[in-house]
Amino acid sequence: MGDARRLARGDRLVVATHNAGKLREIGELLAPFGIEAVSAGALGLPEPEETGETFAENATIKARAAATAANLPALADDSGFCIAALRGGPGVRTADAAMLPDGSRDYGVGMARVRANLGEPENTAAWFVCALALAWPDGRVDVFEGRVDGTWVWPPRGERGFGFDPMFLPEGGSETFGEMDPEAKHAISHRARAFALFKAKAL
Repeated sequence: MGDARRLARGDRLVVATHNAGKLREIGELLAPFGIEAVSAGALGLPEPEETGETFAENATIKARAAATAANLPALADDSGFCIAALRGGPGVRTADAAMLPDGSRDYGVGMARVRANLGEPENTAAWFVCALALAWPDGRVDVFEGRVDGTWVWPPRGERGFGFDPMFLPEGGSETFGEMDPEAKHAISHRARAFALFKAKAL
């Protein structure tokens, strides 16, 4: 894809998510660079169907849809929780694991479902992946991907973070993502690692 096109201080950027947790984290990461972040939800943009088989494909679908609809650059995140004993699942279907019959999501329910599917495996390896896609109204897209490895734990620990954070213990750590101070999580998370690549190339 070559060098990414760069954003400038004062630019308006659509954060292509309706997930409040992701919006908060991405907004906090963007704040020091003077980028005006507005969510797809605030603009009333629909959520496109995520039909990709990889995080990068789904992030690209969301970013392109938002950039086209808003005629602004758009940043989309697709991320998920992956477990070796589930052959990388729930992976790109992480949010679906927490889906309730009414269409809402409950990650407590999602974590319990994943734990039930695990049985008693010897391998507790797990990882989080984040793909950030930056799309422009002319169709160009640049993708930046980060990963953090660790293990899954049960029962979940901590009330911080969001999603499957309470079930993930990063390698070398003593606190789950759900227990960690947000600044500590931002320093090592999959999203922070993807954002570091985005920052180096696009800010």
